[in-house]
Amino acid sequence: MTSSQTSFNKPVVLSMGDPAGIGPEIIAQAFCERPGLMRQVVVAGDVTTLRRAMWWAAGSSLQSVPPLMWAELSELRDFSQVPPGCVAIIQACSLKQPVELGRISADAGEAAADCIRFAAQAALSGQARAVVTAPIHKEALAAAGVTFPGHTEMLQSLAATHQGIDVAELPVRMMLSCPGLRTVLVSIHVSLQQALNAVSKAQVLQTLRITQAYFQLCGMAHPRIAVAGLNPHAGEGGLFGREEIEEIVPAVAQAVAEGIDCTGPHAPDTVFMRARQGAFDVVVAMYHDQGLIPVKLLGLEHGVNTTLGLPFVRTSPDHGTAFDLAGTGRASAASLLAALDAAISTSKCL
Repeated sequence: MTSSQTSFNKPVVLSMGDPAGIGPEIIAQAFCERPGLMRQVVVAGDVTTLRRAMWWAAGSSLQSVPPLMWAELSELRDFSQVPPGCVAIIQACSLKQPVELGRISADAGEAAADCIRFAAQAALSGQARAVVTAPIHKEALAAAGVTFPGHTEMLQSLAATHQGIDVAELPVRMMLSCPGLRTVLVSIHVSLQQALNAVSKAQVLQTLRITQAYFQLCGMAHPRIAVAGLNPHAGEGGLFGREEIEEIVPAVAQAVAEGIDCTGPHAPDTVFMRARQGAFDVVVAMYHDQGLIPVKLLGLEHGVNTTLGLPFVRTSPDHGTAFDLAGTGRASAASLLAALDAAISTSKCL
């Protein structure tokens, strides 16, 4: 077996995302821009939808479009049979016909969920070395009866079920990164009030442990972790709130006692700038928007979302479905390519 054949034994599985959004289009564009991905990545999606997307990605000119091949599930174990120049696709959902672009629908949500399940099961069963997920629409998922608010929670549940444990026994965290900045979130897709309630010593300490474990997995023995405060000026000694004193400081102290190189709480209005200037390797943010706003401001087009704590590597582009761009050929595949690069490089550490 040649080295190229060996690489197909455990490919990266890329889920299609919401078929009404730009997911299929940027997937097609990614393969057009990086033909070498055909030897490492298999798409879990809908063949007809992805064929349609190829037209948009190539400006309706088939001359520059790599042909698509539908590979059966059994072929996931050995892609040496995929002809050169072809994109390997698994029909991972049961769409009767391509959905209307730019519109929230239960059909689109169900198709996206089916593709996520397929990709996750491929990784959990050891058939795939990593999962990359194209953008989904949370309202479409809800319309399809999916109770998870996003990828992170759904993948966490699937992994916990596979391991036969409760979801609470498999804590995960979201890490957003762009060139110059990485941030890990204590809480994810919850209301702001719920996010404030989640700022506890236990949650912050757990986040620090998960962050440390991930970076050690990637070969960084002692990542420099900055912990952001919750309140303005990190509470200013209790003048603007006591969460720092009562919850965050004890968590940092315990983490330091465990050998984790972390400091804080730092003023949240400057800590991200300091990290970008090289003072820290990663910032632990207290809630979703606190961490995502600086990352998306600095580099949405190259942003990557990585789920820490799963038993497999999972990344995604750091943007949404962009319904207004679907079908126009104007969506950029840069963030998806960054997510694919991150998944491929991280999976080499396992």
